[in-house]
Amino acid sequence: MKDFGATDAAGAGKRRPDLLIWGAAVFLVLAAVFAAAPALRAGPATLAGLLLLGGVAGVAILGLVAIRASTTTGDPEPEGAEAFVEALSEPAAVTAADGRVLAANLAWVQAVGDARRLPRGAAGARLFAALVKARDGQRAEGTLVIAGQERRTEAARLRGGRLLVRLPSVVEKEVFVPTAAPAPVVAQSAPAPRTLDAFSGASPFGAALLEGLDPFNSRVLEANPALAAMTGAVPSGTLFGALIDPPSRAEAETRLAEGKSGPFEVRLARDPARIAHLYLYRADGRLVAYLIDVSEQKQMELQLAQAQKMQAIGQLAGGVAHDFNNLLTAIQLRLDELLHRHPVGDPSYEGLNEIRQTGVRAADLVRKLLAFSRKQTVQREVLELGELISEFEVLLRRLLREDVKLVTDYGRDLPQVRADKSQLETAVMNLAVNARDAVRAAKGGGVVRIRTARLTQDEAQSLGFPGAEGDQAFIEVSDDGPGIPPEVMGKIFDPFFTTKPVGEGTGLGLATVYGIVKQSDGWIHVHSRPGEGAAFRIFLPVHEPTPAQQAAAATAAAAPEAKPRPPRDLSGAGRILFVEDEDAVRGVAARLLRARGYEVLEASDGEEALIIAEEHAGTIDLLISDVIMPGIDGPTLLKKARAYLGNAPVMFISGYAEAEFSDLLEGETGVTFLPKPIDIKTLAERVKQQLQAA
Repeated sequence: MKDFGATDAAGAGKRRPDLLIWGAAVFLVLAAVFAAAPALRAGPATLAGLLLLGGVAGVAILGLVAIRASTTTGDPEPEGAEAFVEALSEPAAVTAADGRVLAANLAWVQAVGDARRLPRGAAGARLFAALVKARDGQRAEGTLVIAGQERRTEAARLRGGRLLVRLPSVVEKEVFVPTAAPAPVVAQSAPAPRTLDAFSGASPFGAALLEGLDPFNSRVLEANPALAAMTGAVPSGTLFGALIDPPSRAEAETRLAEGKSGPFEVRLARDPARIAHLYLYRADGRLVAYLIDVSEQKQMELQLAQAQKMQAIGQLAGGVAHDFNNLLTAIQLRLDELLHRHPVGDPSYEGLNEIRQTGVRAADLVRKLLAFSRKQTVQREVLELGELISEFEVLLRRLLREDVKLVTDYGRDLPQVRADKSQLETAVMNLAVNARDAVRAAKGGGVVRIRTARLTQDEAQSLGFPGAEGDQAFIEVSDDGPGIPPEVMGKIFDPFFTTKPVGEGTGLGLATVYGIVKQSDGWIHVHSRPGEGAAFRIFLPVHEPTPAQQAAAATAAAAPEAKPRPPRDLSGAGRILFVEDEDAVRGVAARLLRARGYEVLEASDGEEALIIAEEHAGTIDLLISDVIMPGIDGPTLLKKARAYLGNAPVMFISGYAEAEFSDLLEGETGVTFLPKPIDIKTLAERVKQQLQAA
């Protein structure tokens, strides 16, 4: 330790006297004496003399205190500076702001020398710039030229205006020299380990010590228990490449040869369905290989990708179905007009009727697309799960034919569900028909089972519904056929995907089931293994009616209301504002309504409809509007035109589900919905009912 604060030969630690400060002190004392001389001459008995003596004494005391403070705080205490820098292992010195070295440790003296000031000129120019920043309270870096080489320095401010200057230790970078190894690995070279360390041995991921630098052709010297659990027993001397599935091993070797550093995605030879990430660590002639099982992570990624793909396909199918519905509506309305002109007995009737039947089949196809995209119109009601399947069982037995046996299993305490009855029947029927075709194609016949039950949350999760909350209603349709191949499993819900021969299926059966279940707030899971058949499991939320709903249901059961019969006379009178962006639909519907006695005002979009509504304010009896239109849509049009319509009823027509826009009609009354495609008879009946109710 070197202390540069002493000035005497003995090194007693006394500070060097500052002549300017001592000179100022002498002159201050002389000034006080001369100032006190008149007061002493006048005598201290007078008040003026006392005040003058007191003021002079106060000035003298304050001056001496200021001089003492300046002499004691200008430099650090030697003992404190020594103790501070001595505790540092790197070269360090405590300096004044002007570059005077107040104290330094032995490492500083050995590196820089025992000079009492920091080097000036070119050698210390950047260091003094750093000292200026450090004096302002900043932590600054600079350089100091020592023995012809630049050394990085760091300067920081200490108490009392002192500065700490350090020379950080230089860490030599390891230079890696490539060897004849076949491929790169993750880590740099290190001393060759003889065994796995404690961390690797007890880690939850697989670890193995390999002899050699080619991982797939090296022998295993030691493996931890986690690796044995993943790949099976790994005795010493096992070829590490034998633990990897050959196709993924070849791919990993290719990536390794290209210079990739990993991780490498591989499949395990023991179970190719399990996926792991391989990390390699080089240790001077040996490798440490780490295998981390990522099978569940990859499964979640695949499920997310599949869900996103299904959502995109659903949006596409919904858009196509919406436009196709408009075309079908125009075709059916025109057919109704032609059939009215060419009744039964007319030579053209048979051909027109065939066209109409084809249109009905096309409309059914559109409904399936809308069901898949979850935009089909639904009419939910509370259903008894057991009664639903038992009533539908008779029709299913006719569909399955004699060579396929239908077995039903009704569980106890079956719950109620709130869903569209026809849609749920369609879903079960499609699953049963698919099961029938599977067993008949494989072995000419078989067994189809339908099971219903109430499941607890844990039971539902164990059967394939990971997000189950509370009790679930359960419908399972299974068969004893060949099962679903793994390569097909990810595509079975895609629209128009089918494994049946051409002409025997549209590929919309399972897509429709998927959409119906999702639109019913449910979940569908497929369990299948080759040779063991397939089981489609539908989970639906249990409906628990409130006391008010139970009372209302009891009242309705005691005195059921008679449903109004559709009017036989479809003619009427009234002014109708018909808004539809499809010219063919609007033109034909308006002409047919006029033929039945109504006055129809046509509008091709919402903006035009607003102008017409304002011109005929208070005289419009009914508004018929499409929901999805360019510009102003149907619900927005209703809100803007309500002031001109008064209490006139409103009928929306659309190919989308009513639930898609029902939340936009909050606070509106007298609003009904008619799904597309529509025919003139249904339209005329609904128009007359709305006008009579108003």
